[in-house]
Amino acid sequence: MATIYDVAARAGVSPKTVSRVINGDAPVSDKTRAKVETAIATLGYIPSSAARVMRSSRSGIVGLITGAISRVGDANRIHGLPDVFLMKGIQQSIRAQGKTLMIADIDNRADIEPLIRTFMEHRAEGILYVAQYHQEVVLPDVSHTCPIVLVNCFDKTGTPAVLPDDEQGQYDLVRQIIRHGHSRIAYLTLQPGIEATPLRVAGYRRALADAGIAFDTGLVQTGYPDFGYDSTPLVEAVVKLLALPQPPTVICCGNDEMAVRVYGILRTRGLRVPEEISVAGYDNHSAIAETLFPPLTSTGLPYLRMGALAADMLFAEEVRQSGQMLKVVGETIWRQSVTTLK
Repeated sequence: MATIYDVAARAGVSPKTVSRVINGDAPVSDKTRAKVETAIATLGYIPSSAARVMRSSRSGIVGLITGAISRVGDANRIHGLPDVFLMKGIQQSIRAQGKTLMIADIDNRADIEPLIRTFMEHRAEGILYVAQYHQEVVLPDVSHTCPIVLVNCFDKTGTPAVLPDDEQGQYDLVRQIIRHGHSRIAYLTLQPGIEATPLRVAGYRRALADAGIAFDTGLVQTGYPDFGYDSTPLVEAVVKLLALPQPPTVICCGNDEMAVRVYGILRTRGLRVPEEISVAGYDNHSAIAETLFPPLTSTGLPYLRMGALAADMLFAEEVRQSGQMLKVVGETIWRQSVTTLK
């Protein structure tokens, strides 16, 4: 393997001159630069990035901690838009900044301190911690010489975070449904124990209140009471809604995967979507929403934008130091699963 001394000998210059050409930290004549670059190409010399890091303390590396890889095929995961979309948004921003993303998977471990320390040992310029769904996390007590931004999660110590605005997203969806003439709007929630559930219920109720529609407790049912695949509770919840003296004209589902099952439950009871009852989802998981028949109205989880904003926040020192918690609202995509009532 060629060294800087081999390049210097080939070009007929000093090793210091070769270093100046590589690092661009001192003036070199065009003629000398051309000789050095020709020697580098001929010998196939690869400059040591480790040496440059030692000199500049800037590695160009950004660390990302995630569980997305080890969760592939995990039957116990919480369903929704895959957090790989968050990673995609991060990658796009990091690449645009000319930096390299280094990914570490937690591999079902609760303790992420070793991963943080590994990134710090490799002089990462920042670390992004990505959660699979909106939740509170606890970071290990390590020196924050390396900036950290949380994505899809938050903590109680004020670490900068980027989150989906679940309340506003549900509000916007229900408001649009109301504008299409619906007033009997049911809501099948996600699990009671996750952050999104009370926030989305609050958005649902606020939209009703703003439209002067009384809140009916019977129209809110838990669609997923646990983390499993058992559809029995969902079937029971839909049956309760349909048995109400005034059944709903539209059912909002906690996510698009729940909406798939609701389509099936309604069809087994001879109800056509949307002619006899409308259905809306949440996530805007295009692989589901666009392939269902009829295509599903859904509010997006803005994961690509969240990831990009988190990467940008990582390098905005004044934002990081403020401990900002940035909430991002997803767009409601209107499709044919919700009809307009006259």
